[in-house]
Amino acid sequence: MSRSRTAILAALALVAGASGTALAVVPGDAGIAAVPCTVDYKVQNDWGTGFTANVTVTNNSAAKSSWAVKWSYAGNQKVTNAWSAKVTQSGTAVTAANESYNGTLATGASTSFGFQGTYSGSNALPTTFTLDGVTCNVDGGGPTDPGPTDPGPTDPGTPGTRVDNPYAGAKVYVNPEWSAKAAAEPGGTRISNQPTGVWLDRIAAINGVNGGMGLRAHLDEALKQKGSGELVVQLVIYNLPGRDCAALASNGELGPTEIDKYKTQYIDPIKAILADSKYAGLRIVTTIEIDSLPNLVTNTGSRPTATPQCDVMKANGNYQKGVGYALNKLGDVPNVYNYIDAGHHGWIGWDDNFAPSAALFKEAATTEGATVNDVHGFITNTANYSALKENNFTINDNVAGKSVRESKWVDWNRYVDELSFAQGFRNQLVTAGFNSGIGMLIDTSRNGWGGSARPAGPGATTSVDTYVNGGRYDRRIHIGNWCNQAGAGLGERPQAAPAAGIDAYVWMKPPGESDGSSSAIPNDEGKGFDRMCDPTYTGNPRNGNSLSGALPNAPVSGHWFSAQFQQLMQNAYPPLP
Repeated sequence: MSRSRTAILAALALVAGASGTALAVVPGDAGIAAVPCTVDYKVQNDWGTGFTANVTVTNNSAAKSSWAVKWSYAGNQKVTNAWSAKVTQSGTAVTAANESYNGTLATGASTSFGFQGTYSGSNALPTTFTLDGVTCNVDGGGPTDPGPTDPGPTDPGTPGTRVDNPYAGAKVYVNPEWSAKAAAEPGGTRISNQPTGVWLDRIAAINGVNGGMGLRAHLDEALKQKGSGELVVQLVIYNLPGRDCAALASNGELGPTEIDKYKTQYIDPIKAILADSKYAGLRIVTTIEIDSLPNLVTNTGSRPTATPQCDVMKANGNYQKGVGYALNKLGDVPNVYNYIDAGHHGWIGWDDNFAPSAALFKEAATTEGATVNDVHGFITNTANYSALKENNFTINDNVAGKSVRESKWVDWNRYVDELSFAQGFRNQLVTAGFNSGIGMLIDTSRNGWGGSARPAGPGATTSVDTYVNGGRYDRRIHIGNWCNQAGAGLGERPQAAPAAGIDAYVWMKPPGESDGSSSAIPNDEGKGFDRMCDPTYTGNPRNGNSLSGALPNAPVSGHWFSAQFQQLMQNAYPPLP
């Protein structure tokens, strides 16, 4: 149950009289055409030691290019993070100032911001607000009074049983920040209206980084895009302790032991926002923790691909605990659809990785209070480049007396492309104990491999290697290469139910966002330099000691990489118009 305090800014307008005295014009007097503004402070979620709140301010005065709302608490409430405003606190006094993108407040316009806080004892509502120094007097509105200006777009929806495929019959959210970057590129308007994932890759991303949109801002925008139909919002939950123990470029802010911080400062605030009834009409798809779990199978112990960091994470169990906690908490929200990241065929397609990975996922999905019912499906090829369908050879082909599996490229893998892997791995997951109705997503954002280098047919049958290498669409030097790959192109456009067992092809990785920097770049995001992103690197056991195949001059992961974006459009398959 939300609590609301509607504050009417009936600041006393001081009118100088002939005698020089100030006359107070009070609300209701004919001297006031309209109150200067209204403020609505609403507690949306309260769990006894913490809360989330939304504040909406409507400006009825002259237009503003910036604004600041202030209030004080009577108790020990502390704001811990915020979205759509820069919120600071000194003692009991709180100031919320505009972000760079929402400073303009026209006459009659409203803006909303939100925050999370902690407290002990009571969580009394503030009684006095100011807007740019003008005092607000509270009206008589109590807990059931929504105030004259409720927060922006809302859609109470009808939470209940989840649909089988959330993408069926639904639009998918277009991230306006990514869309603007794409549209600013030459030729980018051809794809700038495509839906992409919103990455929550650190705690600060919940509120928005460097003045950008936070989670609530994205969800509010999604409500606007939704209209009267159905809409999917795609979120990437990506901040495990000791994240991605085999790739420095995607290391995160949390150390290997910081599982409690992951729970209380990352997952809990996300869950509180997603659980807001305001967003109950959205279909919220979460990609749960890419990269990390498969590392525990492939990059630990006595394997030549093992790393000390992955051995640490396997020993402390915090990958499983984190994934389980995320599934449990987010799975409590009726309109959230959790999809666990399941690597890709070039990672766990081999016999010694395939079934063990499914068993590990089952372990993670049944820890920290989670059950298999918290898992709606799995996603493969997230932020990777594996071809969707290799049409010029199959795993059953034989050339010059040898199986395709014996080629250097396939290297005894059971799968040669992502579609066959996703369908096969789905069956293995059901065998491991997941529900038979689970669906798969495939990230096709960068696996098109079109352009002039795309083979028109099978390779020469001189040897199994000439046959495979001459016919394969995936032009990487080695299937283990993952960073800013030269020659890659946009893949299939996002679409629902494209094949049996597949809920959707998605662009979870926003095309144009870097996988990692080509050289060491200092940053405050916890992202290290990985030689796999250096085009001069000659490799390690995880990529067959091959060249990395990475593009040069790349920025830190997640930052805009114009040269890569242009290449992806040039090599798109299906081609762009």
